[in-house]
Amino acid sequence: MSYQFTIIVPVYNEEENLARVEKELLAYTKIATKTTSILFVNDGSKDNSQKLIEDICERNEAFNFINFKENRGLSAAIKAGFDHVEAPLLGYIDSDLQTAPEDFNLLLEKIGEYDLVTGVRANRKDTFVKNMSSKIANGIRRAFTHDGMDDTGCPLKVIKTDYAKRIPMFKGLHRFLPAMILLQNGKVLQVPVQHFPRMAGTAKFGVWNRLIGPLTDCFAYVWMKKKYINYDVKSKG
Repeated sequence: MSYQFTIIVPVYNEEENLARVEKELLAYTKIATKTTSILFVNDGSKDNSQKLIEDICERNEAFNFINFKENRGLSAAIKAGFDHVEAPLLGYIDSDLQTAPEDFNLLLEKIGEYDLVTGVRANRKDTFVKNMSSKIANGIRRAFTHDGMDDTGCPLKVIKTDYAKRIPMFKGLHRFLPAMILLQNGKVLQVPVQHFPRMAGTAKFGVWNRLIGPLTDCFAYVWMKKKYINYDVKSKG
């Protein structure tokens, strides 16, 4: 079957969430506005996640997986998804499902004239420390990138696949996806989406990851922006 849209789901030690992930994503494929497949990227989980992923994929034709030899981080998992997606559109959602798969339809509705549409978590259900560290990190990132985005950490995005495949991903650059689309002269948009508290498992990022890490990554982005190669072909013969 040919799919129009593939959702990338990075997984790292999420065995407690995967039954719910299967249920909600399977339900979404039935109401999706594009024919949809799911691509799990198991980032070297040390729990029973891989066995559960294999069982899910065996039960559901539209579900597939990539399994890393070892833990390489969220940016690597997203990059692997970009590399393997064949559908013209791809999406990204975290396996903790603090965002709702059905909200992909809100993003897909806008993707036609844009090259990336990202969610903005309305009425966030996180702790005060997590909310404040994310707010500060987003402010720092906007000062460096001028991308105009309020919540690049929102784990709900839709991107045109040809743009995603041209992103030179490095560790930490998953926070800069809108800025990397802008470097390609693409158009980006943010749309409010639902947000929920984590139901199971544990968060993989602390204050360091949300605040200090993004600050240092900003300098890497500035260097990359100066060196980035972009061109448009006028004609060929």
